Amino acid sequence: MWAGLLSAQIHSPFIHVDQFGYLPDAMKVAVFSDPQEGYNNHLSYEPSAEIQVRNAEGELVYTAAPQAWNAGAVHSQSGDRGWWFDFSVVNEPGTYYIYDPVQEAQSAAFQIDEGVYYPVLKAAGRMFYYNRCNAAKPQAYAGQWTDGVSFLNPLQDANCRYIGAPGNASLEKDLSGGWFDAGDYNKYVTFASSAVHNLLSAYEENPQAFGDDWNIPESGNGIPDLIDEIKWELDWLLKMVNEDGSVTIKMGSQNHSENAASPPSQNTDPRFYGPTCSSASIAAAGMLAHAYFLFNTFPELEPYASELLDRAALCFAYSMPFAEQGTFETDCDDLSIVAGDADRSAEDQTAEFVLAAVYLLQATGDMAYGDWISTYAPGLEQIASGFWGPYNVPLSDALIRYSKLPDADQAIAGQIEESLEADVNNNYNGYYGFSTLDLYRAYMPDWSYHWGSNFAKASYANLNYLVSQSGVVAETGPLLEYLQEGLHYFHGVNPQSRVYLSNMYPFGAEHSVNEMYHLWFADGSIYDHAQDSPLGPAPGYVVGGPNASFSIPSISPPGDQPVQKSYLDFNTSWPQNSWEITEPAIYYQATYLRLLAHQVEAVMPTGVKEAQVPEQYRVYPNPVHKILQVEGDIPAGGFEIFSPSGGLLKQGRFLEHSVNVSELPAGLYFLRIGWSVQPFVKH
Repeated sequence: MWAGLLSAQIHSPFIHVDQFGYLPDAMKVAVFSDPQEGYNNHLSYEPSAEIQVRNAEGELVYTAAPQAWNAGAVHSQSGDRGWWFDFSVVNEPGTYYIYDPVQEAQSAAFQIDEGVYYPVLKAAGRMFYYNRCNAAKPQAYAGQWTDGVSFLNPLQDANCRYIGAPGNASLEKDLSGGWFDAGDYNKYVTFASSAVHNLLSAYEENPQAFGDDWNIPESGNGIPDLIDEIKWELDWLLKMVNEDGSVTIKMGSQNHSENAASPPSQNTDPRFYGPTCSSASIAAAGMLAHAYFLFNTFPELEPYASELLDRAALCFAYSMPFAEQGTFETDCDDLSIVAGDADRSAEDQTAEFVLAAVYLLQATGDMAYGDWISTYAPGLEQIASGFWGPYNVPLSDALIRYSKLPDADQAIAGQIEESLEADVNNNYNGYYGFSTLDLYRAYMPDWSYHWGSNFAKASYANLNYLVSQSGVVAETGPLLEYLQEGLHYFHGVNPQSRVYLSNMYPFGAEHSVNEMYHLWFADGSIYDHAQDSPLGPAPGYVVGGPNASFSIPSISPPGDQPVQKSYLDFNTSWPQNSWEITEPAIYYQATYLRLLAHQVEAVMPTGVKEAQVPEQYRVYPNPVHKILQVEGDIPAGGFEIFSPSGGLLKQGRFLEHSVNVSELPAGLYFLRIGWSVQPFVKH
């Protein structure tokens, strides 16, 4: 049964659960909240003395008392006081909800199953497919989010010109491919670094989580679709590398008003590439060298892996004089191509230089790379200051990797292990291991609720996993518990009870991101809102998250709120600046996907019914006046139509792949076929 449709009751905004569900043997704790501060402090709730867990049929399966958090104190990060309700003993696979029998309040429905997160992982992974530049999005792969080929018009990506000499045709380059970086259509080398490294690490840490069944054009080719998706980005990155190892830092539009139409295929303005920068060469060296290890494990990709390694060495060699002479280019991106400043500080370039050297040393055995590490690693923040933190987990990956190499400088290896062990044991900022500091059970310091806080939240969780595998601490249970709680935060255990992924209603979310700042799914377009627009945004995009530093405090929320409530479901552009809250990005996505993959035990594990994975259907016309047509394989079970509030309005069987909806009033509805739910508008 689709989560959220278990009864006609309105589900309580004060009972917070993972709206997708839980692994059977996992810790399972619902959070109850009573707002005291922030935008919802006019509301109140106090749970009853006994709380119940009920199954999909409404049968009682467990009862216990909720426990007051911190003796009834107000949680400063959310402005709520609250309670925890532990129902970990419930582990039988099925559909459940939490119920307060006195208040007659219930949570969203959720699944308990070994494979509960696999459909979510596929949806989140497909974000990269939707963000592919220059690729058509046919219905067979894209569902209702179809589009033609984008940015291959004259003077666009296949023959774009240098921004410094737009009239010089001899400088045209084919820089097609790659992913849109975030909510705009530009492509950046330096910004891609975190995304590529985290995706590679996600596969290295749990390859069984990634199947060949994401329904992208490469599905079924015998290569996990995550690897295919990374290759799409690497193919573009190789084009950005010049024969001398210099690398173009980014490409895109010269004005915000250009190439800003929805969908992407509607844009015809010229596109340009920017200058070469030392930061781009260093970032490319690290990405390509790291990718070599994964691609070399597939026999059919060994020649490609060799090319990656050769290009990584070339980029590194180009970068060496900048490192040796201390002349890193830190003001190279002059923003002639608009949007993000892709420059990196000298400290950041040094860090990525060491990262690249680690992978090249391991891949080649050339001790010249080891010499660079011995020279520059002692000055890195992790060693010099003893602060590991969430903001460069790929570098932390590389340092721990280096410490275990037989060719490592043993003095440096010892410093790495001692520094990490001290940081974890001191735990000055409280983010190593599960902590009771956070009512919502995934603590991070106030200063991490900034622009892109969801990146920080997932990074803290991934750092905890990295430490658990490093061997520097004996007790790993609390570290791994942080992983679970961090994931639940993304899935609804937060003050908004919001799944921080776009349009996940077909996958079981009851309260998902409806709007995000993305030019394709823009305000006022047919993709604007997941429930109020004809199509809504594509599923699975991770948004930036609460931002206590939102630049317009008069818009409240997200302004002038406790840090965890500094969020608003909106996508309006300037001067509302919604991009500071709801813009997605490939680096947010990759960090979350890495976190999620830790909780996916295997591809379609035993006990997971195929019907639980939503099938793709197309409904048309949309909006519809009388007869709704359904394209796709129709199961024997028929259909159900629900209102936005979850009320069942109609059910039956199809007649020639069609449904008569003429009796429905004008408005938004949801057609459910098996486990797939498609919105449609009746006019």
